[in-house]
Amino acid sequence: MNDILQSYTFPVDHDFELVQGDLLQEEVDVIVNAANARLQHGGGIAALISHAGGPVIQQESDAWVRKHGPVSHESPAYTGAGDLPQRCVIHAVGPVWGRGGEDQKLAAAITGSLHLAEELGFTSIAFPAISTGIFGFPKQRAAGVIYQAVQDYFIDFPDSGLAKVRLVVFDQAASQIFEKAWFDFHKE
Repeated sequence: MNDILQSYTFPVDHDFELVQGDLLQEEVDVIVNAANARLQHGGGIAALISHAGGPVIQQESDAWVRKHGPVSHESPAYTGAGDLPQRCVIHAVGPVWGRGGEDQKLAAAITGSLHLAEELGFTSIAFPAISTGIFGFPKQRAAGVIYQAVQDYFIDFPDSGLAKVRLVVFDQAASQIFEKAWFDFHKE
């Protein structure tokens, strides 16, 4: 079972929650995959999502790239969820640490995913800690960027149909880092 560590409600009833648990078990409309630009789901959370959802996720991802080309930070792709309990998977490309512009690229991936979820008519979304695994983005810094991007989205779009946004971290060590960053962000 996933545990809500922290929760914040924006002025127009948009809930943002920090959760420790398994992204794949989230009871939301859509989960976000931390993807690469070619949507090859060979490692990290991408491999877990692709394996649990079945081969249809990789097949639809390959078809997306054939039709649209590589995925950018700002414009994520989406596929069905296959055997997963969610309705859809949004494939967001986060930055690789050390290649420049990481904060802006991560914020763009978060904002682009929120926009896409809303365009698709979804009301709830769960993110992993994009780029903090094999892409090497420092967790504390990523947390601040993600929190700011979600806040900015709801300031810019107060009438958003997204009622619930969750950031899901898997292990205790990451949870402590993201929770500390939560307190630091919300005391400012």
